[in-house]
Amino acid sequence: MVTPVDRDDVGLLRPAPAGLPETAIQPPVVAESGDPFTALRIIGLVAQLARGRPIRVSAIVDRLNATTLDWLFEAQVVLDALLQLHANWMTDYRNAAGIVLDEGTRGTTLTIEDSSRVDPWIVRQARREADSCHETLLAFSRRDRPSGE
Repeated sequence: MVTPVDRDDVGLLRPAPAGLPETAIQPPVVAESGDPFTALRIIGLVAQLARGRPIRVSAIVDRLNATTLDWLFEAQVVLDALLQLHANWMTDYRNAAGIVLDEGTRGTTLTIEDSSRVDPWIVRQARREADSCHETLLAFSRRDRPSGE
């Protein structure tokens, strides 16, 4: 029988010493255009926005930065994701009324159609991005080394 002292693997871990700081600290993430993790967070907020009235994109950026403190969202990244949502809406419904981006005196605004078809559609958009996130994580977990070898 092998005793824990004879083993060369990690074995059982003892409790962490008192006062050891949190070791799972994550660095901040800078949101990037085209990244599914970024898009999912943006869509998650868009799904909760009021319908039928213009909302300044800068206010959306501010809310994202205030609620996801470990992420940094720049206006252009958020606008890129919103433009992609607009394009997806046009592809699915062949009209521009569902997701409207408009340039006004107060900056760019987003207006989301106030209809029953928006919620199921936006859930599908979020699921597609979430699936892409999971695929990215699975691909990462299959690599032998951080360099991808």
